[in-house]
Amino acid sequence: MRILLLVDRYLPSPMSSAKMIHDLATEMVNQGHDAIVVTGDDTLDTEIQVSEEGDVTVVRTKSGKIRHSSRVARAINEIRLSGIIWNTAQDFFKTHPCDLVIYYSPTIFWTGLIRKLKALTGCGSYLVLRDLFPQWAVDAGLLKRYGLAYWFFRLQELRLYETADVIGVQSPANLDYFSSPSLRGRYKLEVLFNWTRVAERPIVPAKLRVRLGLQDKVIFVYGGNLGVAQDIDNILRLAASLADEKNVAFLLLGEGSESDRIKREIETRKLANVVMHPAVPTGEYLDIVAECDVGVITLRRDLKTQNFPGKMLSYMELQKPMLASINPGNDLSAIIESRDAGLVCNNGEDEVFRQHTLTLARDRDLRLRMGMNAYRLLREQFDVSTAVRQILGHFASEHP
Repeated sequence: MRILLLVDRYLPSPMSSAKMIHDLATEMVNQGHDAIVVTGDDTLDTEIQVSEEGDVTVVRTKSGKIRHSSRVARAINEIRLSGIIWNTAQDFFKTHPCDLVIYYSPTIFWTGLIRKLKALTGCGSYLVLRDLFPQWAVDAGLLKRYGLAYWFFRLQELRLYETADVIGVQSPANLDYFSSPSLRGRYKLEVLFNWTRVAERPIVPAKLRVRLGLQDKVIFVYGGNLGVAQDIDNILRLAASLADEKNVAFLLLGEGSESDRIKREIETRKLANVVMHPAVPTGEYLDIVAECDVGVITLRRDLKTQNFPGKMLSYMELQKPMLASINPGNDLSAIIESRDAGLVCNNGEDEVFRQHTLTLARDRDLRLRMGMNAYRLLREQFDVSTAVRQILGHFASEHP
């Protein structure tokens, strides 16, 4: 099959979605298919760029900035992205008709492009749904339920779902979201866990400890988006409570809408045990995480939707135990704890979070054991080959 994969940003972007789509496309090629990634890029000097990257064809179109911009600017540029890609790349689509289109959400604004592609080629469609937006924004207090903005985004969400032959959600609990009277029975749904391709690549020492003055520290790394849903203040409260633990340090590796505020908080509160590092390309990111000791996951307590953060894939790949403070009821707790791959508590249980941190900081053998268990969990449940077989299994009879 010729498979088209849509994502709002692709490598070398450090976003987990970029790496996941790269891994999916590469594995599809390995399984004998043609893979084309189509994406926006705000750094292009030309309107369109088509390149061969490994065995994957990548089509980049010049677009507005989505990541690390204001919420209004991001919304406008996401809304425009679908039309920009079609207007810029429609000649390419006509000469490279696809049998299947796989599209990653966020963003929720793929509808126009998917409809045009399906009308052009009659292709199948699979939605990889990683964000239940606008619901999570309501939970986080960013949107007022039933306000004009909410209804606009809600309409876009429902229009997106209608374009999909199959929708893959990231957690069993996400299926509950679709059990409401307005959504029940309208879509073909399944759980599609996040995935990664475990590449046999040498780790290049980033000399992080020396550069950042973290020699002889147990480093707890948070790598990824510094946004509202992640509640980075949760980590700052933890760091403040451990100010006297001289061997513990926290590394915030990434960028996001909360970056500037978090930086000011660290300075104002004089949190000497917290270091911020800007986002870096995927390879460098993995080299840095490899030097750390524990991978941290944090999610806002008031989120009602479930989330499996993409960052946990890199933690597991690099054999790091996980320290998680998450919203109550999240399936992530059962998965990590049942496999002895880390320690988990609910966001708001600050003393439990603190004790879990001390347990991991003081027991190197425990960290090594849980890190190996995390790696085994990755290979058994989050391997990209499993995701490819699952997705393509819905369309194999149409395109043997």
